[in-house]
Amino acid sequence: MLREINDRAAIEVLLREGPLTRSELEVAIGLSKPATAQLLTRLEQDDVVTKAGVRGGGRGPRAQLWQVNGGVAYVAAVDLTPQTADFVVSDVTGAVLAEYQVPLPVHEGADVVGTFGAALTHVANSAGLAATDLRHVVIGAQGAFDPRTGLLSSAPHIPGWLGFDVPSRLSRELGVEVTIENDVNLVAIVEMTVGQAVGLDDFVMIWLSDGVGGAVVVGRRLLRGATGGGGEIDWMRVPDPVSVATRKETARGGDRFGDLVASPAVVELAAAHGFEAETGADAVAKARKSGNEAFLDDLARRVAGGAASLIAVVDPELVLLSGDTSRAGGDEFAALVAKRLHELVLPRTPVGVASVQGNAVRAGALQSALATVRRDVFGVNTPSLLGPRRSGAGEPNPIVAIPDSRTEPPSPAPTN
Repeated sequence: MLREINDRAAIEVLLREGPLTRSELEVAIGLSKPATAQLLTRLEQDDVVTKAGVRGGGRGPRAQLWQVNGGVAYVAAVDLTPQTADFVVSDVTGAVLAEYQVPLPVHEGADVVGTFGAALTHVANSAGLAATDLRHVVIGAQGAFDPRTGLLSSAPHIPGWLGFDVPSRLSRELGVEVTIENDVNLVAIVEMTVGQAVGLDDFVMIWLSDGVGGAVVVGRRLLRGATGGGGEIDWMRVPDPVSVATRKETARGGDRFGDLVASPAVVELAAAHGFEAETGADAVAKARKSGNEAFLDDLARRVAGGAASLIAVVDPELVLLSGDTSRAGGDEFAALVAKRLHELVLPRTPVGVASVQGNAVRAGALQSALATVRRDVFGVNTPSLLGPRRSGAGEPNPIVAIPDSRTEPPSPAPTN
């Protein structure tokens, strides 16, 4: 039992830090030199770790490096949109082996399972694998996924993916374990892993683009909700606080938040302020360039009005703005949102802009797939990345290395 715990602690450190020498691993997990050497020998014999060259540069003999054997398991991640599906395959260490972008039919009646399976087979073959060699596949999609039924909802843009238990059918017909996750939740995951939310326990994310979405993280776990609707802020009813008229009449119950801050609404707001724009991001960029503070302040008021509902309930450490409209606004716009937010709620929650570049949805899907496989294969816990499974099972307890003798002080749990 003690050996298993120490083995998992070593694997967790190697996955997090990359190749290490024996002495570096010894310090990281708090074991003696003989115990660490025995541990590495044991893991190498089990084909869990492999030699990874040597570290030189100093005087004396060069030190052997050790790493987790990436070939133990493979995963795939996909960002599914109406325009294209963006695939990536990696080994269990996260090393990317193949990438593939392809438009897939998403209309009602399309063979979405067959075409998805063909694309998955193609990218797996490009990595030198069969699709069935993949241990886990995570799909990021724009919509709400109900873990009780396997159904995707709030996704009229991909009607072919509606009306059936998506993970069960894909898993059964493709012979690979498949899960599906909301795209903004996946962006939150990657921000927790390598972005602005590293080290934070509680934060909320607001996605501003063609559509609007959100994610709520409490205790470094995604708050998905009973039906998968956690963070679906698009449907919140909020008042419109802007200083110019953008429509003839406002509904008595308020406007949908998504109808106020999605790209078409931002373009309409720009027109009311006297300038034209093609998209929300374009409008924000033009306003910043021209110094149109009235437009930016009106948009900040709208965003703050939606964020206030989340802040009042969650009281997070940070609000993160993401999506192309938010990126166009940058820190200047985030500061305006913070100013208006602090007029509405008691907590003085800071507001920032998500930092992960590239396809953050795909990157988050990959982190989620890796977390699942590392838990299943190694028993290694990756805090914050895994929500409850459909069975309701939670995460394992954090791994703590146990000293190999009573004379050694206990080592702290590895941190991310």
